Amino acid sequence: MSHKPQIKIPATYLRGGTSKGVFFRLQDLPEAAQQPGVARDKLLMRVIGSPDPYGKQIDGMGGATSSTSKTVIVAKSSRPDHDVDYLFGQVAIDKAFVDWSGNCGNLSAAVGPFAISGGLIDPSRIPENGVLTVRIWQANIGKTIVAHVPITNGQVQETGDFELDGVTFPAAEVQLEFLDPAAEEEGAGGAMFPTGNLVDDLEVPGVGKLKATMINAGIPTIFVNAEAIGYTGTELQDAINSDAEALKKFETIRAYGALRMGLIKNLDEIATRQHTPKIAFVAKPVGYTASSGKRVEAGDVDLLVRAMSMGKLHHAMMGTAAVAIGTAAAIPGTLVNLAAGGGERNAVRFGHPSGTLRVGAEARREGGEWTVTKAIMSRSARVLMEGAVRVPGDAF
Repeated sequence: MSHKPQIKIPATYLRGGTSKGVFFRLQDLPEAAQQPGVARDKLLMRVIGSPDPYGKQIDGMGGATSSTSKTVIVAKSSRPDHDVDYLFGQVAIDKAFVDWSGNCGNLSAAVGPFAISGGLIDPSRIPENGVLTVRIWQANIGKTIVAHVPITNGQVQETGDFELDGVTFPAAEVQLEFLDPAAEEEGAGGAMFPTGNLVDDLEVPGVGKLKATMINAGIPTIFVNAEAIGYTGTELQDAINSDAEALKKFETIRAYGALRMGLIKNLDEIATRQHTPKIAFVAKPVGYTASSGKRVEAGDVDLLVRAMSMGKLHHAMMGTAAVAIGTAAAIPGTLVNLAAGGGERNAVRFGHPSGTLRVGAEARREGGEWTVTKAIMSRSARVLMEGAVRVPGDAF
């Protein structure tokens, strides 16, 4: 029996924010994978090591968590006023599919640096020293992200003293602007609040009636109050991820929220839509000890937020969910805004399992409808490894 040898595909392994993933230039992918479809999905799953019934992704580049089972494809943009197109694929760990339904806000911080280093930006635009603005078209959700990438001696600066809770070592700061972040999701009509309400009563079998803020901003997100589902908002990963009943409850809430938001037409569809919508729970500030052992005092934050990603409590906060948090906090009357003390605000600092994060948003009301022009936050990015990944030639 003959077996095809492995092939080599140029790739870079990067950390962006509190996530990491395998980055490809579109032009470097095998021809069959340069277009969306089965071949591309199979290739990316094999690169990451999925589906893995053991849940470890030992035979691939994935790290067996939602934060480390990610892929990115970047190409020069054909759109006016944009430098690159950025496509994000969230690879399921134990199932055979790639979810293309949303963005990764954390890895967004690495797209600009990758594009510069990968020759996708005109060299004449790169300063010897300073900051290069990279305009990114986020192809999954059809939105613009502006990355401000520091440059030193003509190269992307990766080292620095910017600290990000959830990341062990400091690095250079990359500022991100998510322009017009209300997500245009199919079935949601492009509305920031697809139900037309800032707060809804969401009836969930086995859970009861919950107050919920359901918002499309950054990524579709369902916010509920922590105390309404038996939590304090200070929980760390083990408190929820080791509780099978809790995980089932969150998935049920997520499914009924997705149905109410118009993101799915029937409950069965939620099984093939793991990446979106997100579900998060909020609470007023109280002190707690973060996963690193760092103490977060009530006075350090405006509110507490815990968010689920791919069926598990996230170790920090997804960047896209942070956009949703910042946007919802800026709009008086949402559950996020009320947990932060109510009123108008253009920035919020929230506590998550790994520490704290600040995100800003510019909101205004026009004709009775709320709009947000942009959300702003800082992340960092660093190349971990570059060269080529190898996959069996018959893997796709």
